[in-house]
This record gives sequence, C-alpha cells and structure tokens, in this order.
Amino acid sequence: MEVLGIFSDKESAGIAVEHLIKEGFVERQITSLTSVAYPDGVLVRTEQRTWFRWFTLACGIAGAGAGFLLAAGTAWLYPVKTGDKPIIAFYPTGIVTYELTMLFALVGTIIGMFLEMGLPTLRKRVYDPLIAEGYIGISVSIHSGGEAVACGADVLPRECIGAVAALPPDEQASRAEEIMKAAGAVRTIAEDRI
Repeated sequence: MEVLGIFSDKESAGIAVEHLIKEGFVERQITSLTSVAYPDGVLVRTEQRTWFRWFTLACGIAGAGAGFLLAAGTAWLYPVKTGDKPIIAFYPTGIVTYELTMLFALVGTIIGMFLEMGLPTLRKRVYDPLIAEGYIGISVSIHSGGEAVACGADVLPRECIGAVAALPPDEQASRAEEIMKAAGAVRTIAEDRI
C-alpha cells in the first residue's frame, strides 16, 4: 500500500516529512516526486549508496579486455609476417582497445542509468498529474503491519522499520493521510500496489 500527498510548496512538504518521521515512519519509506530536481536532503534524505559508477567501470574494463582480445587475438590467429615488425602491433591494438573500452563504458552507463532510476518500472506506483504542473508529491510506503520494531542502538538506520510498522496497514495509511493533510496537502491518494 502507498499513500501520496500533493503539496503546493516545498515548505509544507518538508513539514509533512518531519511530522511523518516524528510519528514513527522511517526515511526509507518516504520518497518525493517532483517535476523539479531538488538536492538530496531538501525534502527527503535517501542516503542510498549508488553502484552506478562501479557498473560503468566494470563495463569499461570488460570493453578493454574485449578490445585487446579482438585486436591482439586476430593478429595472433592470422599472423602477417612483415620483416622484423611484431605480429601484434602496439598502436592498432591500443586504438581498438580504447574504442571498445569507450563503447562498453558508454553502453554500461546508459544501462546503469536506467537501472539506477528504476526504469522500466516493475510495479505500479501512485501518481497524480499535478506533480507535472509543479506540485510536490510525498509518497509513503506502508508496511504489511504487525512487524517488530527494530530501531535499537545496535540496529543500522537503514534496517530500522519504525514504530508505525506494528500497526495494521489501514491504520498506518490513515495516520499518514492525517499528517499530510495537517501539514497542508492539497489532496492525498491511498492505493494498494498492484
């Protein structure tokens, strides 16, 4: 289940996020939907580690290996002996290696970008057309309910599920809607995920 609140300005959206966290929701459950890119932490702190750079680096290294194997392997398999020149020429092999490194890194960057953004979406998310008109959406993911609260000192913050998780999903959703309306939400939408 997911609850979406639509706000006309970032101040009221920020107040809603603060009150949701005080109520027992954790920042992992809260996301912002905007047509304007806000820096991380203005509305919601995601603090998620990205693997995007490492994916691009791995693709670049794979491309370098593929380029070297293509150029050097072809020269080794089909040797053309010309005087005292080496069978595997340095400059042509380097050029092919460089080109395939860049090609694989570029393709890896594009694929990694789509994966990092969560595209294509595998599940339906709540959305409101007002977000495209400049309004701000604050989305709260609702836990299934009855879960044990794990926010002790020995628990990492990303593993904390919040005190609200012990409540039934309908009560969690109604609390989130009440908090958003009190903070100045233009409207709220609650839907089950498909």
